[in-house]
Amino acid sequence: MNSILIKDVPQEERPRERLVKYGAKNLSTNELIAIILKTGTKDYSSKYLANEVLKMVKDVSDLKKITLSKLININGIGAVKAIEFLAALELGRRVYEARPLDNNLKCNSAEKIFKHFRSELSGSKQECFYCLYLNGQKMLIDKKLLFKGTLNKSLVHPREIYKEAYLSSAAYIICLHNHPSGNVIPSNDDINLTNALVKIGKIQGIPVIDHIIVGDNNYYSFYENGLIGE
Repeated sequence: MNSILIKDVPQEERPRERLVKYGAKNLSTNELIAIILKTGTKDYSSKYLANEVLKMVKDVSDLKKITLSKLININGIGAVKAIEFLAALELGRRVYEARPLDNNLKCNSAEKIFKHFRSELSGSKQECFYCLYLNGQKMLIDKKLLFKGTLNKSLVHPREIYKEAYLSSAAYIICLHNHPSGNVIPSNDDINLTNALVKIGKIQGIPVIDHIIVGDNNYYSFYENGLIGE
């Protein structure tokens, strides 16, 4: 036996009952995880399993980096519990980090765009390629996530980029993607893709006016570095 089972804990001290009585904010991280895990096993309580999860991270903020394989390696947490736990983490991230589209955002500064969108991009383990669609005054009309994965010219297709531009009646486009490594220096694929999109934008009459690469705490602007002209 590795811990006191929940059934042996007085009812008023059980995590679910404490949440009802005191509210979620007054529960420990261990108790919150125990509730998400729902049940333990015949030998491991949900609170014991929650403690095993917490042993894998330095602090609660590191839970966002935990992987399915690491969770499944905990004796007593199977695939279903691990998947449900990761889903709960992702839902919480979206609730607190996602922001509504700000149609009052004037996209005339790479630094402003970086500060506005970095919470959506930093920390991602995959490259996410967005296009920001602007009107003639460079105000944000729409934002589209068009691709996830390793970025290259063959996978980010101009057809998708310009389809959305026409649907939103955009006058300008700004491309935006992250480097999970944190290094914002553009790769050869980044440069080749940007050059291709700039050329197509001139033909289509909807110019790409910047391509911004986002790291954890910094960014790289093709426009600011003279790689995209006016």
